[in-house]
Amino acid sequence: MAGATYRSPILDAAPGAVEATGPDAGVAAHYGDPLREQRALAAGDAVVDLSHKGVLTVSGQDRLTWLTTLSSQVLTGIVPGDSSETLFLSVQGRVEAAPHVLDDGSSVWLIAEPGETALLKDWLESMRFALRVEVADRTADVAVVGATRVPEHLAVLSRQLTASPFPGAHPDPATALPLVWDDPWPGVTNGGWGYAIHDDHPGRERSWHEVLVPRPLLVDALTGPAADGLGLAGSWAAEALRIEAWRPRALVDADERTVPHELDWLRTAVHLQKGCYKGQETVARVHNLGHPPRRLTFLDLDGSEHTVPPAGSEVLAGDRVVGRVTAAQMHHEAGPIALAVLKRSVDPAAQLRVRSVHEASDGTEGSQDAPAEVGEQWAAAQTVVVPPEAGQTVQREKGFLRGPRG
Repeated sequence: MAGATYRSPILDAAPGAVEATGPDAGVAAHYGDPLREQRALAAGDAVVDLSHKGVLTVSGQDRLTWLTTLSSQVLTGIVPGDSSETLFLSVQGRVEAAPHVLDDGSSVWLIAEPGETALLKDWLESMRFALRVEVADRTADVAVVGATRVPEHLAVLSRQLTASPFPGAHPDPATALPLVWDDPWPGVTNGGWGYAIHDDHPGRERSWHEVLVPRPLLVDALTGPAADGLGLAGSWAAEALRIEAWRPRALVDADERTVPHELDWLRTAVHLQKGCYKGQETVARVHNLGHPPRRLTFLDLDGSEHTVPPAGSEVLAGDRVVGRVTAAQMHHEAGPIALAVLKRSVDPAAQLRVRSVHEASDGTEGSQDAPAEVGEQWAAAQTVVVPPEAGQTVQREKGFLRGPRG
């Protein structure tokens, strides 16, 4: 249901809704006042329609051990109500999917990016073999709502999903478990490793939750009487808070070459003490012996033009293209900000500029030649997220970077 052709009913039910394009097509980018919406979202007074996201369940006695063997995270220790995230990698260690994980005691709920749900389900089905697991796509009857503070009426609606009459469900809605995914970022989870060495990591200022609610009740939940006093914020607001927190998002910040280290994803989505999953050799080799070939960087952009660069814009050091912007938004306090993935060799002290490139351009990362067509430019000051020296931990004294957990 949620995917390239999806259109949220909130777009028609909420006044002023303007549909997003790109990865968040199908839900609202904003409702007429993006910065006001962003302030309300940050304060916990608004929620975000994320109903374009997909929802899968994995049920059965073997669900946690099975998912642990397939993915980058250890999930066998989670208890009902626990939140986690994991990565499914290629044989070469490239990120293929990054679902958010929630267990209710009988099923694991996977919140997936728009467009990846069917592929993820098919791949999981192909890996079942004789194990006691069942994979189901629940996107048609379950919707996702994002919030920095979970409104009580949404938690109540969420409990209906674990109290519904299906095997293993809780019989009493009043005491059933609400399905709320709590973002672990930026904490370093058990078995993880944080490359960002800032004691004042900006992600600590951002609380983020994703609530699962019955899809037939979505419009009433967000625009009906129960939502009186609760505002709606668009995807632009959610993205601005995510960018400020240096929080990676697979559909936006990753490409076909991305390994987890480049986005500081070992922090929350990888357990370094587990092995024997697809891509594990690359994860271990880059972390222990090598360096990530690229690194995530936060950019403060020149705000004099009151614009932000589109995703894919070039980042230049001098006249050399050294990376690409993955996401940019206007922040309600900081002004224009962005995340970018740069070549590891870029000097952390270098002055950078961002240049939008028309589709006709053939400029490539690392090219010395200017592209054929260029657009607007922004001066950019970088804050290092993943340092150039990240990795090679077996040759480094402990404590140089933020160490492991577990």
